[in-house]
Amino acid sequence: MILTSSPNTDGLTAACGNAAKSGAEETGAKVIMVNLNQQKIGSCHACGNGWGPCRNEHQCQVIDDFQNLHASMNDMDAFVLVSPVYWGEMSESAKSFTDRLRRCEGIKNEKTCLEGKPVISVAAAGGSGNGITTCLTSMERLFTHLKAEKFDFIGVTQKNKKYKIDTIREATKEMVSKL
Repeated sequence: MILTSSPNTDGLTAACGNAAKSGAEETGAKVIMVNLNQQKIGSCHACGNGWGPCRNEHQCQVIDDFQNLHASMNDMDAFVLVSPVYWGEMSESAKSFTDRLRRCEGIKNEKTCLEGKPVISVAAAGGSGNGITTCLTSMERLFTHLKAEKFDFIGVTQKNKKYKIDTIREATKEMVSKL
């Protein structure tokens, strides 16, 4: 599963997502691509005293597109998360989704939907290139909480786009070939 999170469907983030898709498909993998900006996924409401049913039932009570996407993740073998870098962080759509995912999955006693599954994190900074490191650090914390196997962290700017697009394709190919 490749998750992208930019409103620009023809920009750097989209190019990174397409490179990951190409790499996975070259190995014969079936790819599901989701642009989080095209989903209706609101932010966490910190229900009750900060925890709603996410804590014990591992489901979010805010009804939107999150539920179906969250449920589908159990069936996936590997993940690529691609976010533009906004103010040194993931995009708002990526943060909304990952905040809710972390609350539903992060304190499970049983296996999380990402546990032991390889993930590639891509931070795509279309402007100055600043903030890539803090964005990737945020992604690392997320995947640590969810017990994913961190396969690679890739920072991309307009300056290094040409070879980093190839890096994303090759990294995804390598990740999928090891499944």
